Amino acid sequence: QVQLVESGGGLVQTGGSLRLSCAASGRTSSMYAMGWFRQASGREREHIATVTWSDGRTYYADSMKDRFTISRDNPKNTLYLQMNSLKPEDTAVYFCAAKMNGRSYFESWGQGTQVTVSS
Repeated sequence: QVQLVESGGGLVQTGGSLRLSCAASGRTSSMYAMGWFRQASGREREHIATVTWSDGRTYYADSMKDRFTISRDNPKNTLYLQMNSLKPEDTAVYFCAAKMNGRSYFESWGQGTQVTVSS
């Protein structure tokens, strides 16, 4: 497993931007992919984007690709999510997760970081 710590959340006005970070430690050499998810109050967790760790291929939920960008810095073992043109409906707890080699699911999760977009 790996340990994940998110940072960069906070309060931002509508139309603003934030960049979230997720620092990974532990068995990072065995990571296959990392992803970002979010969960708004009273709603189910939803996928935002995934990046494969070795070659940087990215996958986005259709509703997220226009304003959100996932990236990674392999030497720093850090995942990023750039969020632009934020809207009040983007208010949620944002989580990063890691999928290990040979696994079909995200097995390691961070504690989450709160993003609040004011109108």
